[in-house]
Amino acid sequence: MQGLKRKIVFVTLYEAIAVACITAAMVWVSGQGALHASALALVSSAIAMTWNFIYNTLFEAWEARQRVRGRSLARRIAHALGYESVLLLIGIPLFAWWLEVSLLQACMLNAGFIVFFLIYSFCYNWAFDLAFGLPKSALQ
Repeated sequence: MQGLKRKIVFVTLYEAIAVACITAAMVWVSGQGALHASALALVSSAIAMTWNFIYNTLFEAWEARQRVRGRSLARRIAHALGYESVLLLIGIPLFAWWLEVSLLQACMLNAGFIVFFLIYSFCYNWAFDLAFGLPKSALQ
């Protein structure tokens, strides 16, 4: 699977799993109700889906110009760190505002999500590539 279809399937599956995880974690950690937590999860997901599509398009364009093909461990780590860094910059103020907590509290709350999503992004990307094959940009 390649192109736009690959990106749509990738983002949809990624975010569906993420929304379920964020909602459950927010209910457990924040003490907020499921409706409030799921609304935050959906807003976060919409932001993440948009960024995911943009980021993967840019990353694959960069990747296609690289002399060395394939997705090494280092390239996978760089991919996950680049994606999550921007979400961190957006997520902390969003969480602080939504949950009516300080930026420091939102940062601490986000720290757990950051660790989860770094691992989740890395594993999900690898599993997706195994299930659907590498994109053209990574093929040798």
